[in-house]
Amino acid sequence: MAIDRLQRMLVEFAAEREWERFHTPKNLVMALIGEVGELSELFQWLTAEESAMITHDAVGRSRVEEEIADVFLYLLRLADVLGIDLQAAAEAKILTNGKRYPPDKARGRAVKYSDLDNG
Repeated sequence: MAIDRLQRMLVEFAAEREWERFHTPKNLVMALIGEVGELSELFQWLTAEESAMITHDAVGRSRVEEEIADVFLYLLRLADVLGIDLQAAAEAKILTNGKRYPPDKARGRAVKYSDLDNG
């Protein structure tokens, strides 16, 4: 499903409930933060191995899917309200990160781009 179709569905969903007045950028960011918190709560006390296995059972998978969907939907709504082409912004960011993290310097290293020349 295309991003623009999902955004139209969200616009209709909000309009049917007369929620547009609540969907200010500030409120959407706050809701997004809350949903990211709920997603992170699912992983909070897991080991690295447990976190990699969380979707291997139906209950864990369902919970993660729901929280990821909530994060995604709030992000889509926020981008729409602010008039940001989320796909174009994401593509531009990938290109920017490609320049910041050239493979020959970043391969196998988990450091910020400004520290790639150190070490």
